[in-house]
Amino acid sequence: MTDTLLTAEEIRSVDRKGWLDRKVDPTLDLFAEIARLKKEKNAVLLAHYYQDADIQDVADYIGDSLGLAQQAEKTTASMILFAGVHFMAETAKILNPDKKVVLPDLRAGCSLADSCPPDAFAKFKAEHPGHVVISYINCTAEIKAMSDIICTSSNAIAIVNSVPKDTPIIFAPDKNLGRYIMEKTGRPMVLWNGSCMVHEIFSLEKIVRLKAAHPNAKFIAHPECEEAVLKIADYIGSTTGLLKYTVNSPDQEFIVATETGILHQMMKASPKKTFIPAPPNNACACNDCPHMKLNTLEKVYLCLKYEVPELTMDEDLRKKALLPIQRMLEISRQQGL
Repeated sequence: MTDTLLTAEEIRSVDRKGWLDRKVDPTLDLFAEIARLKKEKNAVLLAHYYQDADIQDVADYIGDSLGLAQQAEKTTASMILFAGVHFMAETAKILNPDKKVVLPDLRAGCSLADSCPPDAFAKFKAEHPGHVVISYINCTAEIKAMSDIICTSSNAIAIVNSVPKDTPIIFAPDKNLGRYIMEKTGRPMVLWNGSCMVHEIFSLEKIVRLKAAHPNAKFIAHPECEEAVLKIADYIGSTTGLLKYTVNSPDQEFIVATETGILHQMMKASPKKTFIPAPPNNACACNDCPHMKLNTLEKVYLCLKYEVPELTMDEDLRKKALLPIQRMLEISRQQGL
């Protein structure tokens, strides 16, 4: 079906049902069209490492949550197209409210963000008065607004260490990342019981077998993985940390326990090295985030063309959520992160 302009009524009806599932003319050179539209509309395309390879290849910046937030804060583009999940686009809007923020599919949510409902978290917070609330960036704007400082996996240890040692801490929403930070810093924290569906389903048994089959491979893992998986890792780090490790390591083979999208950048950076995705506890050989993978190159094109779906936000909520993000960015700058 040839791509045609949407009617005004169609644009007004954009919702979470995913209108961008419509067909695109298969003869279109989407790479060329996306490049043309970015220039025409003064748009910047920010993409997370977990996006499909094609989307990474058309992005202006590819990174983890910290890097993406830093780019969203400083961009001078008129429009930010965020190829990631909903909370990431929210963060861009919080940081740069005068920019139009669009994302390829509004349905691209996050299991970790969903695991921390605002009403339940407000009650949890009230049960622990006097605690500083540090929330992982993988949460909704409402949770950010209830937090004192936001963190990412790249800066979480530095953020926790920035809090005076006699001040109690609530850490949300990822219990696995929180447990890992407690171990690294020696700081006790009250943990919210949330987790990421991608990082929780890695199979320890299958990874052990895979390590036995590849005795020279280094096993590297994201700290959102479960404790048992982290205990057998040769290196634990953020998405960017994992990428840098594979570039700098003299080793030639790696088993990687995080979402498989990062393997594209690893292979581009080290084409002569071998990267093996760690297997989940299901029939799949690798572990993809179903939310991240809702975004496609076709949807990126349509999103740029029609400038929808657009992310909007209540201004009072945005201002409340902005403060803890700004604290994170300032600490990160102080630490050179």
